[in-house]
Amino acid sequence: MSAAPRPVGPYRPIARAGDLLVCSGQLGLVDGSIVPGGVAAELVQAVTNLESVLATEGAALADVVKTTVFLVDIADFEAMNAAYVPAFGENRPARSAIAVRALPLGGTVEIEAWAYRPA
Repeated sequence: MSAAPRPVGPYRPIARAGDLLVCSGQLGLVDGSIVPGGVAAELVQAVTNLESVLATEGAALADVVKTTVFLVDIADFEAMNAAYVPAFGENRPARSAIAVRALPLGGTVEIEAWAYRPA
């Protein structure tokens, strides 16, 4: 059984397009609930969830080439970076960070990713 979290809506968590893997946005969820601790804790869990989704296609964070991070409060940008950098290690994918009005389930941060993993 996969450790990947169940989608919170009618979509696939990951889709293959040739050698690209497109990962739906991941929240900081464990057992269907947002983890406590704010944006940093949520991002760490969201990246853990992203890792699990990637693993379903034999990929890893090292294969990620682009991320988009959605923040409810752009003032959390530095806290997000503080959690993002160690989560991705030496891999530095291209990235966008966008402020949004709200996220599902009351989350404060969500991350989506594109990975390159030849079939």
